[in-house]
Amino acid sequence: YARYFISPEQADHFAQGLLGLEKDWIGPLETNQNVEATLKQFQIMEKAASPQMKLNWRFQQALYRAYYDAYLYKRLNFEKRLEDEALDLLRQAAQIGAVAAVDRAEPVLDRATKEHPAPELRARVFELAEALFQSIRMQLSVEKYGGMSGRGTNLDTIDTPLNNRLWLKQRFGIIHTLQDDGDRMKVINEILNWKSPGPHGFYDDLGDPTQQTHLVRGLGPDTDPAFYQSSMSRLEDRFSIVAPLPFSWWTTAGQLFDAPLQMRYTDLDKAAAYRLRLIYGHSSDNSQIRLLANDKFEIHPPMNKQAQPLEFDLPPSATNSGDLTLTFLPETGRGGNGRSINVAEVWLMKK
Repeated sequence: YARYFISPEQADHFAQGLLGLEKDWIGPLETNQNVEATLKQFQIMEKAASPQMKLNWRFQQALYRAYYDAYLYKRLNFEKRLEDEALDLLRQAAQIGAVAAVDRAEPVLDRATKEHPAPELRARVFELAEALFQSIRMQLSVEKYGGMSGRGTNLDTIDTPLNNRLWLKQRFGIIHTLQDDGDRMKVINEILNWKSPGPHGFYDDLGDPTQQTHLVRGLGPDTDPAFYQSSMSRLEDRFSIVAPLPFSWWTTAGQLFDAPLQMRYTDLDKAAAYRLRLIYGHSSDNSQIRLLANDKFEIHPPMNKQAQPLEFDLPPSATNSGDLTLTFLPETGRGGNGRSINVAEVWLMKK
């Protein structure tokens, strides 16, 4: 492909560059150092490229990907640092007051709107988008190039927040409306301890493959490549709703079509009572979901999924054996794209 469409002289380099672009998408972006190595590969090719090669849309597309990935890598780490710094300031609320802590934390988050960690990479992405429009009329933006919203117009989403800035600022706004400092501290503590299940509890962020301890994965892609009997992690359409949500609500676990999604817990305290807290991912398909414990205790009947915390007391008979299986059942026979189950976060809390 590279020899025929790009250049015989650059064939091996370009082929390795394409493989590098695939490696850019393996594992968490935050720690993927291959992203910068791939960009360097393409920058070397870019510097040595002939005028004809620079006008080649296939080369332009790969360059676009390399620069875009590298910019997101830089911006993700930058915005993660800003959020960590803002949360550290919130942890000082008990000493300096809730309002003072929020007033210090908010400008830190807002630096993401005023500073670009690698402006030269961002500028090059826009140059390549223009080059692709000129060469093959590629429509990477709705406003600039008349593209269809949500259909490959990723130039328009290049500055989409990669941390919880929008949701945190919404919570900050709520804090400013509260008159009692105790109520303000309650909201701050909720932010700081969001993932905590309490003593001897369990937490799963089902959209994060590193925090799916209790997710039943099923057969897996080697024997079930179409994922009919395997759970999958996925990103929900965060642009279909205007309300700012926590980042963890946009990534979910799910099953396809009529298959249930399951979570399994072992070695629970047989004498303890447990409370379940969960959040379904945002969905616009209006499908319903039902939740069972150990295949016989109904935790909730069929209901429409809502991106908000839900809490249920589990019957003691569901956990007194020390084992618990949660089964999320879809509305069967709906067809469509099959994405009827999407669960974002689950807490199993000891009462």
